[in-house]
Amino acid sequence: MNFANKQLFVLMEITSPSNDIIINRVANSGLITIDLEDFYHPGERIVYDLKQNLFQELLLREKDFREFLKTHDWTQYAGKNVAVTCTADAIVPSWAYMLLAVHLTPHAHMVVFGTLDDLEDALFRDALAAINPKDYRDARVVVKGCSKYSVPLSAYVEISRKLQPVVASLMYGEPCSTVPIYKRKKS
Repeated sequence: MNFANKQLFVLMEITSPSNDIIINRVANSGLITIDLEDFYHPGERIVYDLKQNLFQELLLREKDFREFLKTHDWTQYAGKNVAVTCTADAIVPSWAYMLLAVHLTPHAHMVVFGTLDDLEDALFRDALAAINPKDYRDARVVVKGCSKYSVPLSAYVEISRKLQPVVASLMYGEPCSTVPIYKRKKS
């Protein structure tokens, strides 16, 4: 995300009925707001449960599994975000997950091992990797706290980790009411 995509507040002057100019100090503060909701990937999230490929939900038969992999319609996962797991109490060899990943990857947007929460963490981590911390050098940054999408806590940790070395200050909340997170010491 480059500087042009960041929300900058613009100085606003409002004239009161008594003709006094009221200056919006928040707008004049020079704060940069990052809304983690902007990094939300809109694609569908689904779980692929390897349990469906187990014999009597106990073991994986390699021959049957390989046949399934050849005949299954993998295009149904096009553009989707897939969490691969096994909810059965069974021992599944590592190569089975690898084979699933090999078949899902050409079609799905993202494939991870784990739960839907693990998938959400990975989607945000991937999106936040595109941030160039240098774009925020010496900036005063507010990471917005409210959003209509559920933002995982890991995303807040990741943005803090990435920006703390370069920003002048890092805050959480809304520009009019922030919680200080980090402020660089003056040298």
